[in-house]
Amino acid sequence: TSEAYPLIKTGGLGDICYALPNALRQLGIDIRLLLPGYPAVLEQLSLIEVHENIRLPSLQEPIRILAGIMPGEITPVYVIECPSLYERDGGPYQDRNGKNWSDNALRFGVLSQVAALFGSHHLLFKPQIVHCNDWPTGLVPAFLTFNPNNQSARTMMSIHNMAYQGIFRPEVVERFGLPPESFSISGLEYYGKVSFLKAGLYYSDWITTVSPSYAKNIQTPTYGCGLDGLLTVRKAELTGIVNGIDTAVWNPETDHFLNSNYNTKSLLLKFRNTQELRQKLGLSLSKQAPVIGMIARLIEQKGIDLVIPIIPDIMKSGAQLVILGSGDKDFEEALQQLAIYYPQQISITIGYNEELAHQIEAGANMFLMPSKFEPCGLNQMYSMCYGTIPIVRRTGGLADTVIDATPNNIQAKIATGFVFEKEDSDELLSCIRRALRTFRYKSKWRQLQMTGMNRDFSWHESAKQYVSLYHLILKSKSQS
Repeated sequence: TSEAYPLIKTGGLGDICYALPNALRQLGIDIRLLLPGYPAVLEQLSLIEVHENIRLPSLQEPIRILAGIMPGEITPVYVIECPSLYERDGGPYQDRNGKNWSDNALRFGVLSQVAALFGSHHLLFKPQIVHCNDWPTGLVPAFLTFNPNNQSARTMMSIHNMAYQGIFRPEVVERFGLPPESFSISGLEYYGKVSFLKAGLYYSDWITTVSPSYAKNIQTPTYGCGLDGLLTVRKAELTGIVNGIDTAVWNPETDHFLNSNYNTKSLLLKFRNTQELRQKLGLSLSKQAPVIGMIARLIEQKGIDLVIPIIPDIMKSGAQLVILGSGDKDFEEALQQLAIYYPQQISITIGYNEELAHQIEAGANMFLMPSKFEPCGLNQMYSMCYGTIPIVRRTGGLADTVIDATPNNIQAKIATGFVFEKEDSDELLSCIRRALRTFRYKSKWRQLQMTGMNRDFSWHESAKQYVSLYHLILKSKSQS
């Protein structure tokens, strides 16, 4: 993986690559992580050298493999030490100015090459399966497919977001020693370039994605990002498994970022978190106004362009709005201008802050996720655990995890949130107004909170589904 919380995280992938390995180890799977040696990773881990002077055809300098244990856990982690590729002042994929590193093909091609050395049983640990995550690891299945060692591990490719594909110039093929025939439509070629993600989807033994609905979505031109045809061909080896969440980290009863912890039996204490959040962010300390939270990348995919035009209407309703995130500079500026105009009702924090994210989940009454597409989404599940009611668009994992608060669903005690259909600001506003009306009826609102907080979103069930797939992959190998 290219990221894993708490070492390095830019989004949900980091959370998943922390929590899923822990859940799998509890089920008896010997799973180990392989990560690039970013400064944050080297600083936070106690590492020992386990392999030195590994030479790759794609690199002039040798690399080293270091080993340690994930913080506070039992999951072993291997780290690729290569200062020229990974020890930089910036993020995993971009510099401090938000510009992609110009050598990302090499940086993540090397990550894939080293994973393939493990998978071909030339290094240290001899896995049966290499579980790859998103485009930065997409070349692993290609390397192993063209490896002459018949004992190589099988491969699983997990798609966390189809929109990011790792598309690079065709020279990548020669640089990494892949055969010329791999650069074709039946391979990793994508409109004259190389797609790391396509390589993973084409050559892997199995493909997973992070919700059943998203598995169906990505087989259509709307959501397949140009790879829907390949995914349709491979649908027999494509499985959607809803992500879990780490309930040790995201739990209002034990969350160390909160001054006032609470559970279903002490739900009234949630209001203290609301007031503390208002005080922290400089909002008026109203006792009636609902707080609507949003934590997201400020890009069109997350639906922020649907939110901005209706913010004045939301303000007229008396609600308060708290947003944490960064992204498109025009969206950031528009939100900051609105916060200046409504200083008592709107708080905008640009960037990411883990402590504030937890405090928003605990302090908000409602949580906005109006995504254009959402492979799985984690915040709607965090929100339900914290008694914060999600407002979501019916897409991907949001459709699989949130049950709309229709009168019948509320009465049947199965409703957990508010759902709208179209990519449309007016429809979003109508859904928000429906939530605001329901908020006035305290017994109905309490029922929504209790239903959500009693849902089991732990990784245990999801991890069991992955174990079943691992066995299926190995069984198909023995039969082939």
